[in-house]
Amino acid sequence: MPFRLNLLFLAVFLLFSLLVVRLGVIQIVYGDDYVSELERTENVTVNTSVPRGKMYDRYGNVIVDNVPLNAITYTRYSGTTAKEMLDTAEELNKLIKIDTKRVTDQDKKDFWLLNHPEEALEMLSDKEKELKPKEQYKLQISRVKQEDIEKIIGEDLKILAIFREFNSGMSLTPQIVKNKGVTKEEYARVSEHLDTLPGVEITTDWNRTYAYDETLQTVLGKVSSSDEGLPADQIDYYLARDYKRNDRVGKSYLEKQYEDVLQGQKAKVKNITHKGKVVETEVISEGERGKDLILTIDMELQLAAEEILEKELLSKKRGGANRYLDRAFVVLMDPNTGEVLTMAGKQYVVDKKTGKSSVKDFALGNISTSYTVGSSVKGATILTGYQAGAIYPGSYLNDQRMKIKGTPDKGSYSSFGSINDLTALQKSSNVYMFKTAIGIGGGHYVYNQKTGMDSEKAFSIMRNSFASFGLGVRTGIDLPNETAGIKGSEITLPGKAMDFAIGQYDTFTPMQLAQYVSTIANGGNRMKPHLVKEIHNPINDSKSLGPVYQQIQPTVLNRLDMKDEWIKRVQTGFRMVMQPGGTGYANFSKADFQPAGKTGTAQAFYDGPNRVKGTPPEDTMNLSLVGYAPYNNPEVAFAVVVPWAYQRHQDHSMNKEIGYQVMDKYFELKKERQKADAKASDKDKK
Repeated sequence: MPFRLNLLFLAVFLLFSLLVVRLGVIQIVYGDDYVSELERTENVTVNTSVPRGKMYDRYGNVIVDNVPLNAITYTRYSGTTAKEMLDTAEELNKLIKIDTKRVTDQDKKDFWLLNHPEEALEMLSDKEKELKPKEQYKLQISRVKQEDIEKIIGEDLKILAIFREFNSGMSLTPQIVKNKGVTKEEYARVSEHLDTLPGVEITTDWNRTYAYDETLQTVLGKVSSSDEGLPADQIDYYLARDYKRNDRVGKSYLEKQYEDVLQGQKAKVKNITHKGKVVETEVISEGERGKDLILTIDMELQLAAEEILEKELLSKKRGGANRYLDRAFVVLMDPNTGEVLTMAGKQYVVDKKTGKSSVKDFALGNISTSYTVGSSVKGATILTGYQAGAIYPGSYLNDQRMKIKGTPDKGSYSSFGSINDLTALQKSSNVYMFKTAIGIGGGHYVYNQKTGMDSEKAFSIMRNSFASFGLGVRTGIDLPNETAGIKGSEITLPGKAMDFAIGQYDTFTPMQLAQYVSTIANGGNRMKPHLVKEIHNPINDSKSLGPVYQQIQPTVLNRLDMKDEWIKRVQTGFRMVMQPGGTGYANFSKADFQPAGKTGTAQAFYDGPNRVKGTPPEDTMNLSLVGYAPYNNPEVAFAVVVPWAYQRHQDHSMNKEIGYQVMDKYFELKKERQKADAKASDKDKK
C-alpha cells in the first residue's frame, strides 16, 4: 500500500512538473507572440455605393434623377455568430415594420434549425453525425417537417425576414434591411437604439425617378434594386471590376451602356477590427456620385412627337383601320452630326384579362424591330443603279406593266410611260426600279421573256450598297441589342431581287431609315447615331451641372463611294416628291420648311403578337416616310414607320400625317426658341 501511494504521488508530481514547464514555455518563450496576437488588429477597406449620375436632355431639362430614401442597414462583423444576428433581428423587429413576402420555405427551414439545435441533431443517426457539416445540413434541411415551418408566423416570421436580410450581406459590407417606406418614426426609433443594435446603422439610400413618367423609359433602361444586386448572368464580370454582390447596376440600354460613368466613385471606409469587432472606422475617401449625361434628345419635341403618334394611332383604330395596326415610330436626327433629337414609338395594347386598351411607350422598337418599308428606299436603288452602270442620271425607261416569262405580271400603281430617274422618284415608279435591278444583275427586260439576270449578283451588289447607307446593318447607335433586320433567303429568284429594289423583301428598322436618309441629306456621309451628347462631372450642388468630362464627337462610319452629282441628283428627286405631282405633296404642300423626302408603301404579311397560331399570315400594308429639311441646307432628317397600317382594301396616309406634324413642330419650336434667345439677348444688353 505505501508503495502504491508513493507511486501515485510520483506520477502527480511529474504531471505538475510538466504543466509548470509548459506554462513556462508559453509565458517565457511565446509570451510576447501571444500578447501581440491578443492586441492584433486588422484593417479592412469597404466600398459603399453612391447615387448614380443624372440624365438631362439637350436643353438641360432633368430626365432621370435620384430621390433620397431613408434606409436601415446591417453590417455583419467577421466574428458575429448566427445567434447574435438573431438576437439583433429580434430587437430591431420591435422598432420597425418589415415586409415578409420575400421569405421562402428554405429560409423557414434554416430558421427552424437555428432555433431547435437539439432536435436538429436528433435528426441524424450516429453514422450521419460523422459526415461533413455541409452533408449533415443537407440531410437536416430535407427532414424539417412542413408542419414545423408552417408554425413560423406572426412575430417569428417578421424576425426571420429581418434575419434573412442580415444574412444576405457579405462580412463588413453594409446590407440594406429596409429602404422602402421607412417612416420618420422608424428612422428616429432605430437611431435612438443603435447602441443596443450591433451592426445596425441608419443612412440615406436612393432610387431612380423619371421626370417624364413613361417617356423614353424603354430606352433609358433600368437599374437593379438593392434586393437584386448584380445580375446573375454577369456577376463574374462585375466582381472582377470591384463591385459587390449587392451593388446596384444598370440592367439595360442607356443605364447599362454608360454604367462605367453613371456608377460614380464609391466611398471608401477602413474598418479597424479587433477580435472580430470593429473598434474604429476611418473614412479614406468620401466618394463621388456618378457623372451626368446630357442626351441629344429634345424632350419638348419628344413629347410632342409621342402625342402625335398616340393621337394618330387611336384615330386610325377608331376609324376602322386594320385590326392589326398597333404601333408607330418616328425618329428625328441631325443629319450632320448623328445626334438623335427624337426617338418616339407607341404601341396600342389590350389587356387580355380586363379587355381595357392603352397606349404604351415603345421607343425601343426603333432599333429592336424591323419591317419591310417599301418605296422609301428607292433613293438607294437609284444610286446603286448609277454606281453599277445599270442606269445613269437622266436615263429614260418605259413604265408599263411588266411580264416576265413564268411569273405573274408586275407594275407600278399606275402606268407612267417613258420617265427618267427624277420622275421615277417623284411618282414612286416600281417599274423603273425593277428594270434598274435587272440591269444591276446584268439582265435585260423583254416582254414575256426571261430577264437573263444573275439575281445572286444583283442581291450582292444591292445589299452591299444599301449597307453603305445603313440599311440592313446595325447603325452603331450607343444602345445595346440593336437588330440588323432580316434578310430574305431566296436570292436565286429574279422576282425577289426586283422586290428588294422597291423595299419589299428585306426588313429595316426605323433608325436605319433615319441613318439612310441622313446619308443622302448630308451629301454622302453615314453618320453614327448617338443619344449621349456630353458627359459632365458632378458637383456638390446637385441642381447644377459640373464641368464637361467628355464631348461625344460626330463619327463618320463611311463615305458613299459615289459621285457628288449622283447624290445631288437623288436630292433633287426627293425634293420633287414634296412638290406638285409628287407622292408627298398633298400632305406637305402647306409646309414652309422646304422639305424633301420619299414616301413608302409595302405589301406585307402580319407577323405580330396577335397572329393566331396555325393560321396563314394575313396580307397587310406597311407605311413609311423619310425626309429632311430644308432641302438646300438640311438641319433635321426624319423617318416614320407604321407597320400593318391597313389591309389592302383600305387606305390612309398616317405616315405622311405623322411626318408633316412632327416636322412642323420641330420648326415651330425652333422659331419660339430663337425669339426667346433674342429677348434674353436684348435684356442682357439693357
